[in-house]
Amino acid sequence: MTPDIEAWQPWEPRTVAERLTGVGVPWYVAGGWAVDLHLGETTREHDDLEIGVPRGRFEPIAGRFPELAFYVAGDGVVQPATPAALDEHYQTWAYDPAAEAWRFDVFREPHDGDTWISRRDASLRRPYGEMVLASPDGIPYLSPDVVLLFKAKHQRPKDEQDYAALSPRLTHGQREWLNKALEIVHPGHTWIR
Repeated sequence: MTPDIEAWQPWEPRTVAERLTGVGVPWYVAGGWAVDLHLGETTREHDDLEIGVPRGRFEPIAGRFPELAFYVAGDGVVQPATPAALDEHYQTWAYDPAAEAWRFDVFREPHDGDTWISRRDASLRRPYGEMVLASPDGIPYLSPDVVLLFKAKHQRPKDEQDYAALSPRLTHGQREWLNKALEIVHPGHTWIR
């Protein structure tokens, strides 16, 4: 039986980071938690925890959590992580059977070796070493310009809040990259300056 999709009790980034120490695979905290790690403070509550990994290197990540069951999420459905489901969708939710709760979401992203490729447009590529930053205590997180590119799609209230918090703190290079990426993926977007 598939677990309840609403049963989220997400871990905090530090818990995942401790388990992934020395894994040898580029990974990063994404979404709202990446905003907080970049700003060095908790700016809002988080309903989930998202991390990103290269699509072809998911197994070593999953191997660090033997007590969890991984399910593929997509199109409003959560299903067992069969090879066909893994090929069809990029999100993989980690379920803790003992707690009967989802702990985190893994975005399995396209890549070419150590270069990330945007799933929204393959012309957007960046080396992991450039787009993965680290908090003062060593937790890897996604660069704020890339976080905002993903948040631009929906512009939910929490995305607008994250944009308002991050936008003034983008470097000139991050702002240029975000503007270029938005023009490609979301032409005419209100966040383009």
